Amino acid sequence: MATSSFDSPDQPVVLGFDPGRQKCGLAVVGLDRSLYYHQVIPAEAAIATIAELRQQFPISMIVMGNQTSANEWKQRLAETADPPRVVLVDERYTSLEARERYWQMYPPRGLSRLLPQGMRTPPRPIDDIVAILLIERYLEQLTNRLS
Repeated sequence: MATSSFDSPDQPVVLGFDPGRQKCGLAVVGLDRSLYYHQVIPAEAAIATIAELRQQFPISMIVMGNQTSANEWKQRLAETADPPRVVLVDERYTSLEARERYWQMYPPRGLSRLLPQGMRTPPRPIDDIVAILLIERYLEQLTNRLS
């Protein structure tokens, strides 16, 4: 599920990247927390898709989770023609938070809305929502440093 704004933002944006071995989550969020794009893609398409997004949006940096294969992906990004600035953030509990956020973004319909939220399973991968949460965590860290 790709979501994209037709207007290119006039401010720098942050690319959230939740890397995985099979699939990756991507999100583009403005500093004002406007969501411009989010999608789950196959892992083998990640580098090319990131390059396309960097051409489409004024991406100032990539925010990536610090677990699983983060160092491997950071190295792969560093080897690209125009290496982006990559910042690692703590990704603990993001999968759990992403499940909750999914239901906020896409409220259940029909009989599934009668189930308690803890028993509902999102009908699609939520790696893109994890990428959104990673950006939010990074922006929150910035805000806390400035205050």
